[in-house]
Amino acid sequence: MSAHPYAGLKIVEIADHVGGEYLGRLFAELGAEVTKLEPPAGSATRHVGPYAGGAEGPENSLTFWYYNTNKKSVLVDLASGDPHAALVPFLADADMLIVTFQPGVLRQLGLDLDRLSQDFPRLVIVSMTPYGLTGPWADYRSSDLVALAAGGPLHMCGYDDHSIPPIMPGGPQAHHTTAAFAHIAVMAALIERQTTGLGQLLDVSMHSASALNTELGNPFWLYNRVPVLRQTCRHAQPVMTQSPMYECADGSYVYYTLILADQHSWKILVAWMDELGMAAMLTEPAYGDVLHRQANMGQIQELVESFFLIQNGHDAYLEGQRRGLPIGIVNAPEELLDDEHLKARGFFVPVETDTAHGTVLYPGESCRYSAFGAVERRRAPRLGEDG
Repeated sequence: MSAHPYAGLKIVEIADHVGGEYLGRLFAELGAEVTKLEPPAGSATRHVGPYAGGAEGPENSLTFWYYNTNKKSVLVDLASGDPHAALVPFLADADMLIVTFQPGVLRQLGLDLDRLSQDFPRLVIVSMTPYGLTGPWADYRSSDLVALAAGGPLHMCGYDDHSIPPIMPGGPQAHHTTAAFAHIAVMAALIERQTTGLGQLLDVSMHSASALNTELGNPFWLYNRVPVLRQTCRHAQPVMTQSPMYECADGSYVYYTLILADQHSWKILVAWMDELGMAAMLTEPAYGDVLHRQANMGQIQELVESFFLIQNGHDAYLEGQRRGLPIGIVNAPEELLDDEHLKARGFFVPVETDTAHGTVLYPGESCRYSAFGAVERRRAPRLGEDG
């Protein structure tokens, strides 16, 4: 095994939200040296709960713990004195700067990103803001929820009951989406630098990133001029579709998308149901025709619901998979730690917190490289621990 994917890459992070911190973490977990510059009171996420052991404080925020593993923390007060002079020691040999200040805050601090680009021509500067660095909305306040609403994804998130307003999905989806786009942009900028020797300023907008992440909403509108409708636990579509969640005998649920037009899957399902005496009229020749199945979807759905109700969820999931059907068991968050597949692949990795909480499990890497060694996960830094 050789060095880590981003070994030798030096990154300076000035991030006051989880999107910028997530981008820094993506690089840190793959071997980059990420130095997080924090104000004397610490980054904003140090003051976001919940807190380890319920003890509120900048060293106990689980949000900060999650988004800042494998980083260093250095105290720098950009609000006092010359921010450019304060950054020179860190940017002199840095490859990349992550900064999440909106234009108004940059002006207030006296921090000029174009000047930084001129002073450090090899530096790749990644600006991650709600609406970008220019335009009439550049200084509008936002949040993950606002970004999802303004960008479009929130229209597709919620339940079958449309008297209930759209529901914000779990986790900071807009911030994560923006970080993913920014990660790709940085790769292109670093490749370009190999040719020109020059860095550049990347203006990444959370609003734009969210607008490019609307699943089926855009194609249905652009091609057919029809809006999609939010649906419980399934993709938004122009028409309501059947539920893919089936309750089982033990109270658990399996997730199975019944696609009537898929003749192969249909035959497998009917044969399985017939073996358990639950196929009823579905074995009749008429049901071999997709149009007949579509016309009788209600009856079919009731039979499939009954079919899963006589089985335990885990057994149905394994048997369905054995037969080649895309069925999954629905786990509660706490059950994921015992998921047999994730355990076998060692997905959750132990991280020593150096606190009374000892070692805790973190979600591990999403990609494994055959030519690179794995990066050991380290706890998030204490405030100013490295300078």
